[in-house]
Amino acid sequence: MRKTKRTLAGDALSNLMLDLFRLNSLLLTAGDRLVAQLGLTSARWQILGAIVAAERPQPVAWLARDMGANRQNVQRIINDLHKEELVAFEANPHHRRAQLVVLTDKGRRTFEAAMELQAPWVNSLADGLAVKDLETVHRVITALRDKLEGSDEPEVNPDR
Repeated sequence: MRKTKRTLAGDALSNLMLDLFRLNSLLLTAGDRLVAQLGLTSARWQILGAIVAAERPQPVAWLARDMGANRQNVQRIINDLHKEELVAFEANPHHRRAQLVVLTDKGRRTFEAAMELQAPWVNSLADGLAVKDLETVHRVITALRDKLEGSDEPEVNPDR
């Protein structure tokens, strides 16, 4: 059996992926600490952000899709946010059972408070990094995300 070797680009991407996994873990931990005083976690904050970013109220399944997250996990967190009166459910004129999720006034205030905490933190984190470099990383991550979203299965080609 022939062992397939990675290309130089494949090696570089593998190293980047490992760093991104570690970075994601560090970001979630830092986010949890940053918004803990507001009764939020990174996951709750992210969902509030997805609701704010949506052009109109959406059902849980659409929010999960937009976030690239598991619908059941998003539903569980939204249920918790609902208990804490940060979100509310509205009737969906297009689907009887898939209610629309909207921020309450309390939810909007909490999200805005989180963003007030985030601004100085992210500015400090970005200090010393070149905007051009950050924009390049963003383009690379977006291109990789687009490739992954366009396929259901990892491509395996033993001839490469």
